[in-house]
Amino acid sequence: MVKEVERAGIPVVHVCTVTPISMTVGANRIVPAIAIPYPLGNPAKTMEEEKQIRRKILNRALEALTTEVSEQTIFEMK
Repeated sequence: MVKEVERAGIPVVHVCTVTPISMTVGANRIVPAIAIPYPLGNPAKTMEEEKQIRRKILNRALEALTTEVSEQTIFEMK
């Protein structure tokens, strides 16, 4: 699905927990998530810590979305 949307000229960011799978399916912009059962957070954290985790992932995804790429790229968390 990611490749088809990109072919239509719409940039896509794939946020995922297992980046090799994203590479296999052909995603161009990949942002690693936290863990398989909780990709965008950690239920052991406080609500404020959860918001910080999610905001960090979202900001990285937005940065990836606005970055021109010529090959598959993993945008590691800073």
